[in-house]
Amino acid sequence: MPSPFPGMDPFLEHPKIWASFQHYMTAAVYQLLLPGLVDRYRAKLNARRYASETPLFTSILREEHAEEFIEISSRTDGRLVTLVDVVSPANKTTPAGRAAYLATRARAVAQRAGVVEIDLVTQGKPTLDFSRDGLPEYDHAITVTRGATPDRYEIYTATIQKRLPKFKLPLAADDRDTVFDLQVALVRGYEQGNFEKQLNYTGPLPADVKLTDTARAWVDTWLKQLNVK
Repeated sequence: MPSPFPGMDPFLEHPKIWASFQHYMTAAVYQLLLPGLVDRYRAKLNARRYASETPLFTSILREEHAEEFIEISSRTDGRLVTLVDVVSPANKTTPAGRAAYLATRARAVAQRAGVVEIDLVTQGKPTLDFSRDGLPEYDHAITVTRGATPDRYEIYTATIQKRLPKFKLPLAADDRDTVFDLQVALVRGYEQGNFEKQLNYTGPLPADVKLTDTARAWVDTWLKQLNVK
């Protein structure tokens, strides 16, 4: 069964669920990308590993992280063409997570590769520093940068009430973009991970989810209308 939400499911931001969801979501993006890549490219899953530390009252909580991302490379010379990365809560809330994420991005930018950032996390500080002036109010964003212009951002946004957008994923400079439907990837990842059986939609949203009061009220009303609550 699919998620009851039209777009991103905020219940997936639960700290005990997210790592599994991120794995299945990244895998779904990878699976859906492959058929559209011509013979000049190859795609692979890679992972960064790091540890974050969170101070508690009398101790420090140390967590090990392994975050997968997708690298699309040239089949002829192995040059990185595009990095596709799904942001985690740790990337936005911990110094170690942020540093590890930005290091992955910096390596791609140094190779003049395109970068796609998929940020479905409501909590924490955005990983990219750019002006939000003129953007609509949003909960989730896909940010695309191209190898030739790494300081320019193409931004695709969505609110909790709407489906996730399609976006243009850049490939080599002499090749046309491929259009990717992120909602299709979310549906596949949700179903492959069997998250319907792991999430409790009758309870409150995870404490770390940061939504406006209006959005929270909509979530409650939406689930009640679907007889989920």
